[in-house]
Amino acid sequence: MKGLILAGGTGSRLRPITHTGPKQLIPVANKPVLEYAVEDLREAGITDIGVVLGHKGREGIQSFLGDGSAYGVDVTYIVQGNPLGLAHAAGCAREFVGDDDFVMYLGDNLLNQGVGRLVENFESGDHGAAIALQHVDDPGAFGIADVDETGEVRRLVEKPDDPPSDLALIGVYVFSPAVFDAIQDLEPSWRGELEITDAIQSLLDDGLAISSHVVDGWWKDTGKPGDILEANRLVLADLDPADDGTVEDGAETTGRIDLREGATVESDAVVRGPVSLGENVTVREGAYVGPYTSVGADSTVANAHVENTVIIGGADIDASGRIVDSLVGSDASITSAKGLLPEGQRLVVGENSDIKL
Repeated sequence: MKGLILAGGTGSRLRPITHTGPKQLIPVANKPVLEYAVEDLREAGITDIGVVLGHKGREGIQSFLGDGSAYGVDVTYIVQGNPLGLAHAAGCAREFVGDDDFVMYLGDNLLNQGVGRLVENFESGDHGAAIALQHVDDPGAFGIADVDETGEVRRLVEKPDDPPSDLALIGVYVFSPAVFDAIQDLEPSWRGELEITDAIQSLLDDGLAISSHVVDGWWKDTGKPGDILEANRLVLADLDPADDGTVEDGAETTGRIDLREGATVESDAVVRGPVSLGENVTVREGAYVGPYTSVGADSTVANAHVENTVIIGGADIDASGRIVDSLVGSDASITSAKGLLPEGQRLVVGENSDIKL
């Protein structure tokens, strides 16, 4: 079985962060979202992975993954070009997949329990596809599956006015090669895209069985700033502490802290976990880094109170105020303007920004 990670798209809902880099490389707990997808596939025994790229951000993704050997996989790059729908992206991989079954994983998704159970469900019978599902509160906003008592799919409905269930497709699938013929016969939807739900419904109409798996634990689509922060909270909640940096005498540290190599918590600084401090991060005297914060490599936090925030890396923060519920781009500079100190700011700060609070 092969893997297929879709890593195109413009990331418009994450601007200005995505003006200069792909959304799949935004870190959650100091690890790019894309890396979680690669790890999930590898842990399911899938090491031959195709990565579908769009026009934007392809160089960054290729630079990050390389040939995949650093992550224990073999990566092949496939260029989709214009984003014409998930089914179109899958169709671009026909030559790569060949006659194999494959897992298709949206590269901006995070799953708590990986894809192993979904693959097992697919392989348990003669299936044309398998889909990962999760109960949602607003089924009218998703593609929804109608399943029988055994988990076999009866039909799919895209954003229904009268949902047959609350089980939403979450962006992880297993397909047989039969899906490529289904994609080839699709017509664009009202959005002008080739919809993967239409391709799966075509398999059903042709009499192929579709299995499903309701995922255990949490799932997050990291397409918006709030989603990144929530995903960061969820990952940090299960954090395995590391102690590869330096905590100076007089510093106060409590809770689970992921302290990477070269990171320093100076005397009279306070760090309260769960927190991840990347390589060569410095938390200076008088600074407070509070729960559910990730500070990316080569960043400095001085004076500020930072909490429930993702700092991508290379940032210089020296602001005598509070930064909470924020997403800060790489190489950003945040300082305090005299007499205009913040009571508590919520920010989305792009790369190389210079902000005075």
